[in-house]
Amino acid sequence: MQAGNANYRTASDVPTMVPVFPLSEALLLPGGRMPLNIFEPRYLQLIDDSMRGERIVGMVQPALDGSKREDGEPELCEVGCLGRIISLTETGDGRYMISLQGICRYRILQELPVKTPFRQCRIAPFIGDLAEDQGGGDVNRPALLKAFRAYLQANDLEADWESVSRADNAMLVNALSMMAPYGMAEKQALLEAPDLKTRADTLIAITEMTLARENDDFGSSLQ
Repeated sequence: MQAGNANYRTASDVPTMVPVFPLSEALLLPGGRMPLNIFEPRYLQLIDDSMRGERIVGMVQPALDGSKREDGEPELCEVGCLGRIISLTETGDGRYMISLQGICRYRILQELPVKTPFRQCRIAPFIGDLAEDQGGGDVNRPALLKAFRAYLQANDLEADWESVSRADNAMLVNALSMMAPYGMAEKQALLEAPDLKTRADTLIAITEMTLARENDDFGSSLQ
C-alpha cells in the first residue's frame, strides 16, 4: 500500500501505537482519501505531533451505543483505519485543512494512559489490507453500479460517470463506501467487512434498504 511518499508493505512498516481521532460517521478505508478541517486545540496538537513523526492518524468512530468513559469522553469502536497525512494547509485563522490517505484498518488492543490532550492506543493492524490485490475481481460491479445509480436518481444527484467507469473495483467500492451518506452503524459495518466483495455486497444491501425505506415513507406521506 502506497500513501503519499511512503510505502507500507509489511507489519514492520506500520506503527502499533498511534494517536486516535474519534469522529462520528467518518469512514476512511485503505487507499481512500479523507479531507478534514481541524480546529479543536487538542487535534491541532495531534496533527503537529504526527507531522513531526510518522504522519499517521488513527481514525475511529465513537462507540455505537453512545457509552462514555468516567471522564465523559466517548468509548471507541474496536476497529478503525490508519491514515497518513499527505497534505496540510494552514488557513491563517488557526485551522488546518488536511488530507488523509488510508493505509490499513486496525483493532484497538488498549487505550494508553497518556498526558497528551489527544488519545492514543496500542493497536493490531490488519496487515492483509497492505496487499495490492484486494480481491476486486469478486465484486458484483453491475449490481453495485445499479444500486448507486438508483440512489443518485432517487435523490436528484449526479455523478462523474466517466471517472466511475475508469475506477477499478477496489477503488470504486471503497470510494462509494466512504462517500455514502449513511449513519454510524452502516459506516462501521462497511469498515469491518472482511473483504472487498463483502463490503460491496453490504453497500448494495444498505443502499437497497435505504431506497425501499424512502419509497415506503413517500408512499405513506401520500395516504
